[in-house]
Amino acid sequence: MAIEKRLLGEILLEKGYISRENLATALAEQKKTGARLGQILLKLGFVTEKQLATCISQQLNLPLVDLDTEPIDKKALSALKEDFCIKHKLIPLNLENGVLKVAMADPLDVNAIDELAKQTGYKIETVVSYERQIVQAIDKYYGHYSPVDKIISELEQKAELKAEEVELEEERKDITSIEEAAQQAPIVNLVNTVLATGIKLHSSDIHIEPQADFVRVRYRVDGILQEGAKLPKETELPVISRIKIMSKLDIAERRIPQDGRIKVKIGHEEVDMRVATLPVLYGEKVVMRIIDTSRVYVDLAKIGFQAETLARYEKLISRPHGIILVTGPTGCGKTSTLYASLNKINSPEKNIVTIEDPIEFPLPGINQVQINPKAGLTFASGLRAFLRQDPNIIMVGEIRDRETAEIAVHAALTGHLVFSTLHTNDAPGALTRLIDMGMEPFLVSSSVIGVLAQRLVRLICPECKEEYKPPVSLLEQLGMGKSNDLKFFRGKGCLTCRQTGYLGRTGIFELLVMNEEMAELVVAKSPSRDIRKVALKNGMESLRDDGIRKSRAGLTTLEEVLRVTQEEEIVID
Repeated sequence: MAIEKRLLGEILLEKGYISRENLATALAEQKKTGARLGQILLKLGFVTEKQLATCISQQLNLPLVDLDTEPIDKKALSALKEDFCIKHKLIPLNLENGVLKVAMADPLDVNAIDELAKQTGYKIETVVSYERQIVQAIDKYYGHYSPVDKIISELEQKAELKAEEVELEEERKDITSIEEAAQQAPIVNLVNTVLATGIKLHSSDIHIEPQADFVRVRYRVDGILQEGAKLPKETELPVISRIKIMSKLDIAERRIPQDGRIKVKIGHEEVDMRVATLPVLYGEKVVMRIIDTSRVYVDLAKIGFQAETLARYEKLISRPHGIILVTGPTGCGKTSTLYASLNKINSPEKNIVTIEDPIEFPLPGINQVQINPKAGLTFASGLRAFLRQDPNIIMVGEIRDRETAEIAVHAALTGHLVFSTLHTNDAPGALTRLIDMGMEPFLVSSSVIGVLAQRLVRLICPECKEEYKPPVSLLEQLGMGKSNDLKFFRGKGCLTCRQTGYLGRTGIFELLVMNEEMAELVVAKSPSRDIRKVALKNGMESLRDDGIRKSRAGLTTLEEVLRVTQEEEIVID
């Protein structure tokens, strides 16, 4: 075992992968959780798996291996059980002369190495690899059955769940027997495995969808739904009942939608999940949103802004009053941008209050309120109450109606800085949307100081990135001509990215900063395309142009840019 000579944080700082502020944040988190520094930095998004593995390799003077190209010996695989590999995030590579060579994500885990030597009787030689590659290699090399398949197989063999228990007519279904089935070990293990798989894949949502003959599981990874396990139809009621029990929902009620929350512990960290059920044709669908608390720590510099756009946006959010709107479809990262903005401008001398539906993450030093329509606490009533709380900065989760818009405008005109969101395709569209809600144009023009539109694009996997020549038809769709002199990249697919070619996401943005010329167009009720032309003339970069710039920098693909900006109109001067 190599002796640790230098601190991991020092190496990461030296290479410029993290800042001293990042390190301080991670060390503070380490004091609270006791987790390893590298894993915390990875979780907070301060480093990539490749950067972390490279530095661990340097720190311990161990080789760094790429499991896409490294040969794996079947004899070595047979020396270890899959469960042990999954638990300790390692995979055996080869066995020669009584020495077992093992790739580990964390070679400092001496307990795992000692247990490994004790179990196998071999001398252990460790090398470093990427955690995601190790997980994918385990899935690839250890048999044809996934953990879900194994649990289902056990369940069928033991006959602990019989189809006739759950296939009676609706009015005859015995709630007690279903609840008992939901508490059986195979069902508990099955649900835990489905949840753990979603977390392992870094998915944002887990979908459990009853079909006519089976139950489909899907995971939303980097914004795209991917197929998971197919569960037997007879597991449907016990699995969904188990999830309802975990989220404190009524298992007897299957006719109306329900909402709840689950908190699970994975290693040293707790993960929150928001649960929503919905009656559908073949049963009840469940969607679980995984709340990634690491996004709380994301700073504005790390979400994809170009340097000049970031400088303009930071100047905008430092102004003392006015409305700043963030627009885009559901799931495009609007809340993350707002949280990062509030973190940036938060200070002891400012009173910041938010009203949200729901509160995604707790923000230190900020007063957050959850709406409760049943009790009469709506965005509008909460916003009205905020004005009596001596606020400096107010965040409203979404402007949904005229009343909320009117109070937000009033707040901005009386000296408050107001952040909120709207669902529009582009930045200029937000201005006309407020007018469509019934706001007076002169109030919109005098209160709104800026609009940020955004989308999320998938990043090219750094492990399988290759240069390629895009089809001419794609270049023409993006208004780029042949562009023979430009280089473009894509991911060919590997273990790290689960053969998708993508790993992670970043934002693309267009920032409209209100000026006198645009204000006059708003007052005149000009269409958004006219406002857009003026904004582009005054330095606004469109979503598509920002995306193309990122594709030319090798961060994403042209196909991704087209996918998320298809509705964008090409403005002709």
